[in-house]
Amino acid sequence: MSDSLDVLGILLKCANFAAVKHSGQRRKDPEKTPYINHPIGVAYILTDEGSVRDPAVIMAAILHDTVEDTDTTLDEIKKEFGSNVANIVAEVTDDKSLPYDERKRLQIVHAPTSSKEAKLVKLADKLYNLRDLEKATPEGWSQERVKQYFIWASKVVEGLRGTNRQIENSLDEIFSRHVL
Repeated sequence: MSDSLDVLGILLKCANFAAVKHSGQRRKDPEKTPYINHPIGVAYILTDEGSVRDPAVIMAAILHDTVEDTDTTLDEIKKEFGSNVANIVAEVTDDKSLPYDERKRLQIVHAPTSSKEAKLVKLADKLYNLRDLEKATPEGWSQERVKQYFIWASKVVEGLRGTNRQIENSLDEIFSRHVL
């Protein structure tokens, strides 16, 4: 029982950490959804649809945008949640010093060589984002940009295949409606 309480405690600490870091941030949907809904939703996809039970993967999903989109450092994540979680977060974090197109290109290039844990987070992240795009166009996005996002996401997912059949099947359903 104490092991499950320890895991529960660290997961709640992680969710609280991400909520504090993302406080004030909003998604670009018409409702301006609180940003924290996204990483929690990515973690939920992993546990609910992907049957993932590895606490490090779930924590990395909750933290996956903190380094990219807040003042959080990888050292801070390592100190708070361990090197395994920090390494997964590092794998899924874009280098914001690079131009947008280069960051997107590198996601395609690095997908096949990512760890299984990072691939799981990426798959769930793409699924969450694509479901959001099916619901509403983000502020400032043209229909062409939405279309290009679906095409780009399908290329990233190609490099992640063979990781989690359930999540990949859900992505394939979406791609069948939008790509080719």
